[in-house]
Amino acid sequence: MESGREHFFTRDRAFYRLLFSIFSMVTLQNVVAYSVNMLDNIMLGSYAQTALSGAATVNQIFFMVQQVSLTVCDALVILASQYYGQKRLSPVRKVAGHALKLAAAWGVFFAGVCLLLPGQVLGIFTRDAAIIEQGRAYMQILLFTFPLFMLSATLMAALRVAGTVKISFYISVVSLIVNASVNYTLIFGHFGFPEMGVRGAAIGTLISRVIEFAIVSGYVRFKDKKLDLFSEDFLGLRNRDQNSERGRIDRELGKDYMRVAVPVMLTGILWAVSVPMQTAILGHLPGADASEAIAANSVSMTFYQYLKVIVAAMASASGVVMGQSVGRGDIRRIRSDARTLSVLDPAIGIILAIILFLARTPLLSMYSLSEAALRYADQIMVILCFVMVGMSYQMPVCNGVLRGSGDTTFTMWLNLISVWGIVMPLSFLAAFVWKLPVPLVVLCIQSDQIFKGLPVFLRVRSGKWIRHLTRE
Repeated sequence: MESGREHFFTRDRAFYRLLFSIFSMVTLQNVVAYSVNMLDNIMLGSYAQTALSGAATVNQIFFMVQQVSLTVCDALVILASQYYGQKRLSPVRKVAGHALKLAAAWGVFFAGVCLLLPGQVLGIFTRDAAIIEQGRAYMQILLFTFPLFMLSATLMAALRVAGTVKISFYISVVSLIVNASVNYTLIFGHFGFPEMGVRGAAIGTLISRVIEFAIVSGYVRFKDKKLDLFSEDFLGLRNRDQNSERGRIDRELGKDYMRVAVPVMLTGILWAVSVPMQTAILGHLPGADASEAIAANSVSMTFYQYLKVIVAAMASASGVVMGQSVGRGDIRRIRSDARTLSVLDPAIGIILAIILFLARTPLLSMYSLSEAALRYADQIMVILCFVMVGMSYQMPVCNGVLRGSGDTTFTMWLNLISVWGIVMPLSFLAAFVWKLPVPLVVLCIQSDQIFKGLPVFLRVRSGKWIRHLTRE
C-alpha cells in the first residue's frame, strides 16, 4: 500500500516522539545496565590487575550470552512490531511466549557449559595460570546469572514492542545500586564482611540479576496493560490440544518466529564467537605481555562499549519504529523513515567519538595499571574514536532499519562475510604474521565497523529490504 506524498525526511511528529522516547529510555537503561559490569571492572581494576584480567576474560563469555540474548530479543521485536503496528495483540503475546522459551533454553545451555567445563572455556582466552584462577572463581558464581539475564531481557524486549520502556530503566537503576553496594562491601571487605575480591564482584552481579528478574516478571504479570501477556496462555503451557485452531495458530507463529530468529541468531552467535576469539588473539600475542594486552583492551573497550550502548539503543528504537511502519504498509513512509534514520545515526556517532576522545585521559586515571598497559589503552581509545563513527552508521541502519523491516538474510550474509571472511583472517595476520603493535591489531579487529558502511548504504538505496512477515 502507498499513501500520501513522499518526503525525504519524515515529517510526522509521532514518529519522532516514538523514536526518541524509546531511544532515550533504552539509552538510559543500557548505560545503567552496562554500569553493572563497568563497576566490576573499575573496582577490580583498583583492587588488582590479575583480578581485573580474570573478570575481563569471563566477561567475554558473558558477552556471548548478551549477544545471543540480543538475537532472541531482536527476532521478537522484528516480528511482534509488525503485528503491533496492525494493532493485533494476540500474535504479539504468542511470539513473546516462543521467545521466552528459547531464551530459557539458551540460558541453561551457557550456564551448563561453564559449570561442566570451566577450565577448558577459560583456556580459550588466555594461557596465564593466575588469570585462569581468578576467572574460574568469578565464573563459578556468575554462570547462575545467565538464565535470569536472558529471561529478563526478553520480557523487557516484549514491553519495548508496545513502547513501554521506563520500567526497564528503573529496573536497571535498582540493579546498579544493589551491585555497587554489594561490590563495595564484598570486594574490599567493608562493614565487617570478608575481603572476597573477584568472588565478591560476582556475588554482587548475581544478586542484582535476581532482583532484575523479580521486578520485571512482577511488572509484566500484575502492572502492564498494553500487552497484558497473561490475559491468555502466551507460553502455550495449558494448550494440550495441538489439533485445535488455537494450537495450529500457535505452531504457525512459532515457525514464523524461528524463520526470523534463525538468520538473526546465526549472525549473532557467529559474531559473538568471533569477539572472544579476537580477545584470545591479544591473549596469545608473541613477544608481548598478554596480561598487559588483555588489561589494556579490557579498559579501553569498556569505555567504548559504554558509548556503544547508545548506538545499540538507536538500533533498538529504529527496529521498533520500522517494524510498526512496515506493519502499517505505507511504502513511501517506510522509505522516508529509513532516510531520516540514516542521517541521524552518523551525527550521533560523531558526537560520541568526540566525547570518547576528550574523556580518555581522565577515565584512564581511574585504573591502577602498568605503564605499558596504560599506554596501550590510550592508543586503542584514539583508534576507537574513528571506529565509533563508522559503527554509529552501519549498526543502527543494518540492525534497525534493514533487519527491523524484515530483511534478515542480507544482514546475516553481510556480517558473516565481513567477520569471518575479512576481519578474522586480517586479525590473525596482523598479530602472528606481521606482528603489528597491540593498538594496530585492535584496529584490524574493529575494522568491519567501518567498511560495512558501504554495502549497508547501497542496500538502503536499493529499496529491496522491505519484508511483510505477518499472517492474515
